[in-house]
Amino acid sequence: MAMEIGVDSFAAVGKNPITGVSVSPVERIQSLLEEIEVADQVGLDAFGLGEHHRAEFLDSAPAVILAAAAARTTQIRLSSAVTVLSAADPVRVFQEFATLDLISGGRAEIVAGRGSFIESFPLFGLKLEDYDSLFVEKLDLLLKLRDSNNVHWEGKHRAALTGQGVYPRPLQAKMPIWLGVGGTPESFVRAGMLGLPLMIAIIGGEPHRFRPLVDLYKHAGMGAGHKADDLKVGIHALGYVAENDQQAADDFFPGYAQAFTEIGKERGWPPVTRRQFDSLLTDSGALIVGGPETVIKKVKHYDEVLGGVARLDFQMSVASLSKEMLLRSTRLLGESVRPAFVAGQRKA
Repeated sequence: MAMEIGVDSFAAVGKNPITGVSVSPVERIQSLLEEIEVADQVGLDAFGLGEHHRAEFLDSAPAVILAAAAARTTQIRLSSAVTVLSAADPVRVFQEFATLDLISGGRAEIVAGRGSFIESFPLFGLKLEDYDSLFVEKLDLLLKLRDSNNVHWEGKHRAALTGQGVYPRPLQAKMPIWLGVGGTPESFVRAGMLGLPLMIAIIGGEPHRFRPLVDLYKHAGMGAGHKADDLKVGIHALGYVAENDQQAADDFFPGYAQAFTEIGKERGWPPVTRRQFDSLLTDSGALIVGGPETVIKKVKHYDEVLGGVARLDFQMSVASLSKEMLLRSTRLLGESVRPAFVAGQRKA
């Protein structure tokens, strides 16, 4: 079984941690589109774009950016990473990604999740106490919209549908919808029961700790009658490739420390230290940062300890890397890392 290798971005516009200089929003968007073009050219399998409603990110309308990328690419899968479904209208989400599917010639995917920030709740007039019920209800509707042109559906948080047609329909007969999860067992069980592919965000700690949750997902899915081949596991991981391990670590650390120290101020975490960062670079740590051979070894470790990974997406933009660094890493991923995992070349 081959593993797909991709990239995820949050279109971050943080200041360069070394120079203190920020690029303009126009420059960052143009750079992002170039990154997706290069990812397509070097044969990467997927590019995902997150959704945030904060000043430091430009991805509040990911389908718009992905549509621009679709017109400039030919092969790469284009996905959300994630669509914050709790705060969205599933009808509009489906219409946007169905349109993206038509523009791209059948390359659109949705990763539906809750997101890691809560700004979208007050922004769209939603109650945080409805966090769980909003997501469960809207996921149910989104899946029904995918499976039928005319839906009869009723819920608590949205007006009922009484058979109205929802258009356009995507080119793909069944547009892929992944379930994006963190570490909540209930989310893994839900994905398994629904037979949805799973996208796990692993941003710290040791990946092997997620194995019981992956097993729980597969057990729930098989118990619900789904085929093992349908129960795919994807990983969203923080990663970056440079010519060698030292260069990669030195490039990635300043922006990584800046971003997670800022988030820590909101969540009660202490400032990030280089020692903490280096501990995540060890064989069992979560960060996939290094030269090509180290990165290949680390990806194989993820695959082994989690019992098989169908796709691994590298999240690089969190580290406020320069355009040149991002493009170089993308090329190395496609030219030096991905060939180790394509069908017929991947080692057991």
